[in-house]
Amino acid sequence: MIAVLGGQAIGWMWVWPAPVVAGLLIIGFATVNLTRGGRESSHIGAGAGTAARRIRDECYARGEIYEQVRRRRRSVLP
Repeated sequence: MIAVLGGQAIGWMWVWPAPVVAGLLIIGFATVNLTRGGRESSHIGAGAGTAARRIRDECYARGEIYEQVRRRRRSVLP
């Protein structure tokens, strides 16, 4: 039997925690995914290094930089 207080059923007071718990789960899931995404973003930097090497080699092939400059840049960016 549900007790009535002021025209409202007291049994409904147990319903409101469900959206709160769902919201906390969503926030937790988003936090975990953003944290993992931060670690995965380090792979983007590795791709940038590959692009930099490609550009360096293209500049050398076009004769825009000398072998000595290419070697110095290679020591900085393997």
